Amino acid sequence: MKFPSGPARAAYGSVLCLAVWGCGSTPPNFTIAVTPTTLEITPGASQSVDVNITPIGGFHEIIAVTVTGLPAGLTLSPASLSLTEDSSQPFMLTAAGTAPAGNATITVTGKSGALNHSATVALTTTPPPQPPDVTTYHYDNARDGLNPKEILLTPDNVNSTGFGKIGFDAVDGVVDAEPLYVANLKIGGKQRNVLYVATEHGSVYAFDADSGDQLWVSSTLGEDETTSDDRGCSAWTPEIGITSTPVIDRKLGANGTVFVVGMSKDASGGYHHRLHGLDLVSGQEVSGSPREIIASAAGKGDGSQNGQLTFDPAQYAERAALLLLNGNIYLEWASFCDHPPYHGWVMAYSESALQQTQILNLTPNGGDGAIWMSGGGPAADTAGNVYVVVGNGSIDESLDAAGFPADGDFGNSILKLSTTAKLSVADYFAPCYSFNENGDDLDLGAGGGMLFPDLTDASGTVRHLIVAAGKDYNVYIADRDNLGKFISSCSVTNNVYQILDGTLGGQVFSTPAFFNDVLYYGASGSALMALPVSSAQIQAPSSESATSFTFPGATPGISANGASAGIVWALESNLNQAAVLHAYDPSDLTHELYNSGQAANSRDSFGNGNKFVTPMTVNGKVYVGTRTGVAIFGLLDPNSTSNLVGFQGRDHLAAH
Repeated sequence: MKFPSGPARAAYGSVLCLAVWGCGSTPPNFTIAVTPTTLEITPGASQSVDVNITPIGGFHEIIAVTVTGLPAGLTLSPASLSLTEDSSQPFMLTAAGTAPAGNATITVTGKSGALNHSATVALTTTPPPQPPDVTTYHYDNARDGLNPKEILLTPDNVNSTGFGKIGFDAVDGVVDAEPLYVANLKIGGKQRNVLYVATEHGSVYAFDADSGDQLWVSSTLGEDETTSDDRGCSAWTPEIGITSTPVIDRKLGANGTVFVVGMSKDASGGYHHRLHGLDLVSGQEVSGSPREIIASAAGKGDGSQNGQLTFDPAQYAERAALLLLNGNIYLEWASFCDHPPYHGWVMAYSESALQQTQILNLTPNGGDGAIWMSGGGPAADTAGNVYVVVGNGSIDESLDAAGFPADGDFGNSILKLSTTAKLSVADYFAPCYSFNENGDDLDLGAGGGMLFPDLTDASGTVRHLIVAAGKDYNVYIADRDNLGKFISSCSVTNNVYQILDGTLGGQVFSTPAFFNDVLYYGASGSALMALPVSSAQIQAPSSESATSFTFPGATPGISANGASAGIVWALESNLNQAAVLHAYDPSDLTHELYNSGQAANSRDSFGNGNKFVTPMTVNGKVYVGTRTGVAIFGLLDPNSTSNLVGFQGRDHLAAH
């Protein structure tokens, strides 16, 4: 079409103006805007971006909205929008947990016919948050079982659809010790998150916690040595190597050090316990390692000779987890089953030189008094006191003027140990019926102790409490400032802060956990129970699981993001049946989020259980020791037909 020129062109334009949009009016159009215009997102999180359309000049058309410039690791939902005039709708941006840090400009474009407008979002993907290190049993020296820095696992995504077994780190023996974890450690020229696993074959493994690659393996056996036989105690069949949970000091040495106690048997039939310090990066023994465990103490008790007790390695198991406190590693000793003679020993070694610095025998003029705690660890407070729970053993009926056993025998007790100057018992609690419990094999020390954070009672007094339970069906809450000592007559006013009599419905071979003012206990043959704490008093259970946990019960662990997104993890772990991992809502244990028996075709099965195994949760994964390795649970890949994609390399056993 040929437009007129001159006066005719002007007249034509006037007519066109009136016919299409009206002379003096704005042509139909639209603007597009986004809120916010700058955005920071953390890997594993989601953020909303609102797209706003504003019409101009009577615009009445559909606008197709698309987004370009998304960096790697980010996804968009929905992928596109269709908006009408004067409307608003959000996009959801989600950053994968592995999304790399960086800056990008996202362009949001709206198109309608020939009209095309854009707005931008300045996006910053922050570095992935540093996972916490797990360097000791039950996460900390209070032994409260809480990892408060878990951002990937939530009650919304832990279910049988999106969560399950994603791998298995195969090793050379039974894994009785809790696995440990160090984040962001440089090995082989690469920053890695590293899982450390100790076995009853006397080996320590380091695995890349993300890829599953085996980084190194180190044996604690000496030349021409084997692991120990089971010493006639079925709890350790078929062999004894490393039983207790190690402890890690990330700052000691060039790369950090993991400390373990290994048992072995030499070619002459002699037994050995040695304390080893292994470099975190190489697995090599550090200076002064290994250190043979040798000890003696004055006493006239069982097995003594000429007023002296000598530590016989053939008679002792290092069952309780190691404790690192103020530069010293604390070891506690139990017997094999109840084969006499034995005593409760506590030893301290300097971590820098592995030299023995302290030694204490808990029944020097009696017998027994082993420290079992079912694999739990001695606890420690900020003042440097150590707390252990002792099994059946001699306790003196005669007390000195300060209320302590006249002959220094502290069987069946909760002990507060002073570590200043000489290692010694600073305070203790023993039930009034301890003599009967000793005769009936009802160890108070069958379970581990846990320190509460500071609690305020109804009068406004701040209480420093410890909780422990064992075979006598009672839960004991003691005041760490005055544990209560021993009163032989039960007709006297109770000598402990609080007792829950029979509340748990079973014997305890576990350590409890604590989260948001609730105590969690898993007794043998009973449900997992939640016991609220109010005004520094333990209340009746507020909820309990539908599952009853067979012997030995469950040691719960808790993952949470601060005070929110809590999950209680508990393990059915019995030598004679398939183990099952459970996840519960901490506010209501009747609400089970997941268990490893839910998925079809045994997708999440991982074999029979061990005794006293504790699940460990960190950085979106749950690690469970088994009889042949560590089962690994985490979020499944929704784009994969197999939840084991990317982990095939884990199911192997490297020679060493």
